[in-house]
Amino acid sequence: MAHWRQDPEAVAQAVSQGDRSAVAQAITAVESTNPKHQALARRLLSALTEPESPTVRVGISGVPGVGKSTFIESFGRMLTDNGHRVGVLAIDPSSVRTGGSVLGDKTRMPELSVNPSAFVRPSPSSGTLGGVAKSTSQAMRILEAAGYDVILVETVGVGQSETTVATMVDTFLFLGLARTGDQLQGIKKGVLEIADVVAINKADGEFEKAAMSAARELQAALRMVNTGQSGWLPPVLTCAGLTGLRLDEVWEAIGSHREFLGTDGLLAKRHSQEWELTEKLVIAELEARLQRSSAVQAVRADLRRQVFDGALAAATAADEILRAFDSSD
Repeated sequence: MAHWRQDPEAVAQAVSQGDRSAVAQAITAVESTNPKHQALARRLLSALTEPESPTVRVGISGVPGVGKSTFIESFGRMLTDNGHRVGVLAIDPSSVRTGGSVLGDKTRMPELSVNPSAFVRPSPSSGTLGGVAKSTSQAMRILEAAGYDVILVETVGVGQSETTVATMVDTFLFLGLARTGDQLQGIKKGVLEIADVVAINKADGEFEKAAMSAARELQAALRMVNTGQSGWLPPVLTCAGLTGLRLDEVWEAIGSHREFLGTDGLLAKRHSQEWELTEKLVIAELEARLQRSSAVQAVRADLRRQVFDGALAAATAADEILRAFDSSD
């Protein structure tokens, strides 16, 4: 099979035929930070075919210990059993430093990673949230071109990475956990504001009663947090990823959210996200050019020393760096 560095269009054609090796190659291409590869990656993306029917993009996050990978494993298996083809992109902002996600995601999802109707891929962030937006958004397009109709994006990180993922998907699913009685653990208000569907996981056996209580408590909290601007009140469900209990209800809630948005709403959301990606790509490219600029490199060390010594204000140093960058253009 052709390699994306020699014939990106041929790899794109193989992707459209569902070739798993080509899918892996294509995602590697869009993840590359080598400037020489970016033009090739753009050629590959331009040659991709559009999916014949609308796809479903779901972002998944949750509190520490909630069992995201176990949930995704069972959820993905349920979807493939029902005839769907499922792509999983797992984002770990720490993966650039530790390398932990590269093998970790496949060992945490052993069945799904070998399922012929699924494709599991860690999506390293390249050390920045801009990297998340670039590589993951483009990886979703590749998976969709290959015929995967449900894309699950798992964010392993917390905080701003969750917000970033929420801006790339149709529905953002947040997994909660009832650890002690009816007390909810680790859920921040900011996350509730971006969640479209909430599910209390591990809600079986001796924990089922506590989970039901936690769901009622959280539903009440969401009524207070929700501004009512969109008209959608996120439902709070209970489920158990380990046993598959009520995962079908989570899927139904995702479908209800899509129905609420409607075809026009989903299309508008996708278009808005595509423009946001455009702006992030511009910023990422400008940052890369700034780092590569020989004129900036020539003055950076001296300016850094002056700032450290207190001889130069940070704002003045920034102006000097930008002046050097502009002069190099």
